[in-house]
Amino acid sequence: MKKALALVLAGAMAASLVGCGNSSEGGKTDESSKKSVKLSVTTTYAGEDTNAQNYKDAVAAWEKKTGNKVDDSSATSDEAFKSRIITDFETGSEPDVLFFFNGVDSNQFVEQGKVVSIDEIRKEYPDYASNMRDELLGASPVDGKNYSVPVNGYWEGLFVNKEVCQKAGVEVPTAETTWEDFLKICEKIKKAGYAPIAASLQEIPHYWFEFSIYNFNSVATHNTVPATTTDAAGKAWVNGIKDIKTLYEKGYFPENTLTATDAETFQMFTSDKAAFLIDGSWKVGGIEEAVDDIDNFTVTYVPGKGERKTTDIIGGLSMGYYISKKAWDDPDKRAAAVDFVQYMTNDENVSKFSGTAVTALKNGVTPSDDLSALAKDAITFSAGTTGISPAVQDNLSEAARAPIFGEMGAIVKGDKKVEDAVQQAIDKLGE
Repeated sequence: MKKALALVLAGAMAASLVGCGNSSEGGKTDESSKKSVKLSVTTTYAGEDTNAQNYKDAVAAWEKKTGNKVDDSSATSDEAFKSRIITDFETGSEPDVLFFFNGVDSNQFVEQGKVVSIDEIRKEYPDYASNMRDELLGASPVDGKNYSVPVNGYWEGLFVNKEVCQKAGVEVPTAETTWEDFLKICEKIKKAGYAPIAASLQEIPHYWFEFSIYNFNSVATHNTVPATTTDAAGKAWVNGIKDIKTLYEKGYFPENTLTATDAETFQMFTSDKAAFLIDGSWKVGGIEEAVDDIDNFTVTYVPGKGERKTTDIIGGLSMGYYISKKAWDDPDKRAAAVDFVQYMTNDENVSKFSGTAVTALKNGVTPSDDLSALAKDAITFSAGTTGISPAVQDNLSEAARAPIFGEMGAIVKGDKKVEDAVQQAIDKLGE
């Protein structure tokens, strides 16, 4: 398997992460090797994730090093996965170690005291996450404490099938491409017999949700959650979702966008049946693995309008490793869980997982020289970024996302008013 990379967000961000410090695998973590332990671990390193194989390799190496075993239940990060994790914590079936989102997605189990803060862990293991910059660890909205140790950051962009564009007689979008230009491009692609946009609106509508409402926001305001449908944020949500509806009505999504899986629309893109795909830096590896000619693919910016420049993107450090209270309270699993997280987040492994992506490492990453054409294009893409905003969906609970994400089909078909969907999401924000 080719080594895939999650790539830089912006040069300035990457540079800010370089400092002094030492890689660490933990202070007392050698204790975990004294007795064989089986840890239950759940991550998002699965499916087409760039680091799926890197994760498997790292787990195997840790098992060999310690004599411990990992009972892995990793899966692709979608709404079903998030729901599963919450249910597991509610029913007492949570994993010992979890690689999961920061922000509101983790609020429930943080509020319930079911994960252990880094400060608490450091009372017994002072070297825990000592190779990381604390200010980049991602404080919980619940209490401002850090609970997770990150590996790599992410960016989201517009992946492009260049062959489809060529056959349709259109140019690949650039930093200068506006939303109006993009609509014209999509129309030509549709008339040429291809799907302009590979997207499963029934399974992963959140990428288009983010960028569509971003078009009515700015870098400074995008991460704001609306209080009403008529305040600035509420209007952005309503207008952005209406743009998604317009794209659907114009036939720019696949005909089966309301029934297709993400895997199916991804295959459309990689098999030269669709031109564009919004996804994250983790998808670089999936594309590298799925196609024979990686030179046929590139990544560029999602065209913008209004205050959002086309070169303003979605990105950040949004995930990390948590240790559950259940594992922490187990005398055997405590040491093993700490050792596992330390191993997975040491400088060497973070460099493998991140490539040249933004990280919290004090020393920064050591990137590989083995870059595909797509990876090189991604570096150029990220270097040209003018602004970065976190994903606003990360501020929404599962209940708040459901009226929009779970009912996107009804919305785009006109069976549910956009304003009603947004209001229902707002009503759920406090739950």
